[in-house]
Amino acid sequence: MSAMSNNNWSRRSLFRAAAGMAAAGTLAACGGNNGRGGGSGSGKNLVQYFHAYGEAGVEQAVKRYAKAYKGANVTTQWITGSQFEQKLFAALLTKNAPDVFEFHPQIQLVKSGQVADLTDIIEPVKDDFNPADIKSHTVDGKIYGVRMIDDPQFFFYRPSLFEKAKIEVPQTLEELIEAAAKLKTSKVKGAFLGNDITPVQSPLIWSAGADTLTEDNKVAFNTDAVADGLKQLRSLFTSGNLLLDAPADWWDPSAFTQGLTAIQWCGMWAMPAMQQALGDDIGIFPFPKVGSAGRQSVTNGGWSMFVNAKGDNVEAAKEYVKWLWIEQKQYQEDFATSYGFHIPPRTSIAQSASKLKSGLPAEGVKLFNEFGHFDNIGWTQAMISAINDVMANSVRKNADPKAQLDAAQKKVDAELTKLFG
Repeated sequence: MSAMSNNNWSRRSLFRAAAGMAAAGTLAACGGNNGRGGGSGSGKNLVQYFHAYGEAGVEQAVKRYAKAYKGANVTTQWITGSQFEQKLFAALLTKNAPDVFEFHPQIQLVKSGQVADLTDIIEPVKDDFNPADIKSHTVDGKIYGVRMIDDPQFFFYRPSLFEKAKIEVPQTLEELIEAAAKLKTSKVKGAFLGNDITPVQSPLIWSAGADTLTEDNKVAFNTDAVADGLKQLRSLFTSGNLLLDAPADWWDPSAFTQGLTAIQWCGMWAMPAMQQALGDDIGIFPFPKVGSAGRQSVTNGGWSMFVNAKGDNVEAAKEYVKWLWIEQKQYQEDFATSYGFHIPPRTSIAQSASKLKSGLPAEGVKLFNEFGHFDNIGWTQAMISAINDVMANSVRKNADPKAQLDAAQKKVDAELTKLFG
């Protein structure tokens, strides 16, 4: 589910913005009402934090699930506005901190003792989870967080426009750039990669045959192939064929559905809205390969549920998370497929989800399985910001890509030393 308003924070943001516990300490707590009480259960009172999803019915569904739980009174704080992550981290430092919250795997949360070890509730069903989701939430053999949904991201395109322009689906970045040029008209831009282009920074690295980090947490993104890819993106940026000022950003399908662009980087969650607007005139393809050693790639974003290890009701919170995100398969499928399309992280649910078995959703699942890259819990916000700077300086400002990658490596190496020694 994405935030469908340009004023809302992007649910599907690849970049997992985390303010950091120190920075969050300077922020005000999220509201004066801690929201405790008022649930339908008995015993403990629990509070869970969700950001405001854009799709109709999501808030009602989350509250309906909570109301059905009889083990505690569960109240939902539905956080609106554009700074969910900052409000969350600020609240975690106060007496009004949530017991349960959705976020992305971040190793800082583990090392600071902020999130509880959930290995004991996940272990009995571990084999039914996508192994990559388990890996992305594991530190030193312990599992922190339960994945709720997986969200593949790829390019959407209009087959009718491709046919009219007599072009094929791009297999390489060069072909994508050529396609954008041929698809551009006086009213339609050739492609949209997000207003600041950062949504494709990790796919660019992967498609160049590199990675963010190695398995042993060393820098893996600083390669000549990645630098060449950045040069190609610079040529696309300056071509006039790229949409750079969409009213809503990449996670919202409106630039595509309103005919502002012929190709858009977006997520599987947007498929129902696109189909409602465009019918069957929609296709998808991965980020194309970059260089001779490259390989197509798909971003697998998603959201996970965590328990506040510093809260007063850790065990009760774990029981609630176990009930909802491990035991209640019908709610898990509903959450994944009734409000936009997402892939359930539970293999058994993914295999039985009827809405994902045919058509465009089935193609999305196929690309997810074949080309997908998952969260790396060690890839922190500071590291992401370093690559944001590379994109801004080398693509938008024409700085030397290799020099920018060298500078980013120094920053990332410093962070890795802090985290891993």
